[in-house]
Amino acid sequence: MSGEHVLIVEDEEDIAELLEYNLQRQGYVPTSVHTGEDGLNESREAGPDLILLDLMLPGLSGLEVCRRLKGDPATEKIPVIMLTAKGEEEDVIAGFDAGADDYVTKPFRPKVLLARVKAVLRRGAARKVTDEDVLEIETVVIHPGRHQVSVDGQMIDLTRTEFRILHFLSLRPGWVFTRGQIVRSVHGDDYPVTGRSVDVQVASLRRKLGESGNMILTVRGIGYKMGD
Repeated sequence: MSGEHVLIVEDEEDIAELLEYNLQRQGYVPTSVHTGEDGLNESREAGPDLILLDLMLPGLSGLEVCRRLKGDPATEKIPVIMLTAKGEEEDVIAGFDAGADDYVTKPFRPKVLLARVKAVLRRGAARKVTDEDVLEIETVVIHPGRHQVSVDGQMIDLTRTEFRILHFLSLRPGWVFTRGQIVRSVHGDDYPVTGRSVDVQVASLRRKLGESGNMILTVRGIGYKMGD
């Protein structure tokens, strides 16, 4: 029995009940609220281990709730899985840009949703990596303090931007990031770089890493992630 607290923010009571039932069967401790405002308040008061957040909520939308959660130091580290009836790429990208960690499209299969919950919680429970920790991913070693990367013991000459992209993705393997998130992490909020520029940088990075470049995965229509 896991015992993690999962907060469900869902205005359709039948869906909320279905989620509670399936989560309870897996040993989680679910609670439900039905508005965005209540979701924010409960998140701040209870500090759940994970939030299942519906995109289409009355009043405060799921996207706005997610933005506020990720902008509040008290709740920014709580992982969020978006629940949405919308499966279009722009909606998925908007969810990730708001700070969501994953998304599930309605109607969903309970087994699929539970697998996503387990995966997101597992990532969050992993050792918290700081910006100065040396990272080792298969044959790749990243040394932030020295600004160095080696593959199979051989030093790789990366540009500053290539290094930052690699380091950013490597800090959270398995997590999907949009091109916009990658740009902001590397250059800041107001840097005039297009998504196409990110694609060019990633292509160059993959080439320099050789076979290890295959660890950087393209998520079609969204962006990139470092393979688990």
